[in-house]
Amino acid sequence: MSEWIKLKANDGHELSAYVARPTGVTVGVLVLVQEIFGVNAHIRSVADGYAKDGFLVVAPAIFDRFEPGVQLTYQPDDMKRAYEFYGMLKPETTLLDVAAAYEWAKKAGKGIGVIGYCYGGLTSWLVATRGEKYKMQPACCVGYYAGGIGSVAKEDPSCPVMLHFGANDTHIGQDQIEAVRSAHPEVEIFVYEGAGHAFNRDVDPNSFHAASAKLARERSLEFLKAHIA
Repeated sequence: MSEWIKLKANDGHELSAYVARPTGVTVGVLVLVQEIFGVNAHIRSVADGYAKDGFLVVAPAIFDRFEPGVQLTYQPDDMKRAYEFYGMLKPETTLLDVAAAYEWAKKAGKGIGVIGYCYGGLTSWLVATRGEKYKMQPACCVGYYAGGIGSVAKEDPSCPVMLHFGANDTHIGQDQIEAVRSAHPEVEIFVYEGAGHAFNRDVDPNSFHAASAKLARERSLEFLKAHIA
């Protein structure tokens, strides 16, 4: 069961969000933060997958600030557009939009976690470290291939965090991973041999690494249920 809803951020901005509902008992709520391609078919399928595991999932459309309804593929032309949108993003407004989804998630009366991919992975880390300023106090956060995390590695997370990286990621240097590991030995960090950037993206054969995606999801699910359910 899925639907699109409308949210309102604290600055008055209205945005859409994709909601995937579990068919049985809700074990917890997930705020899922997109890559730089919008809440596209892949991100919706990830949300649907976690709904099958018992989570109520809400994925805010953070590109709505620039253009409503953006859903891009991983083809060259759309890739170019994605990077144009990426250049417009600011953490402050992204966190406002995520906070709007978090506020909606609170209505379920369950534990809340945040999970994000690519830019969303970095955002998930920032929710862990800056979320209290935006009235977000998640039970835990999970970030996949969080580009740029090295520059904010010394920020202190207020909840348990799990991070996933591909060993062959050409977007994220080993120095960024080590920066987090050094500053926060308590953070669970996994690096997957043979995997590059966006290894969870099963619709993109140029990125997908099946074995790593499967293991990372198993670890994420166990982590989320341990802290949220």
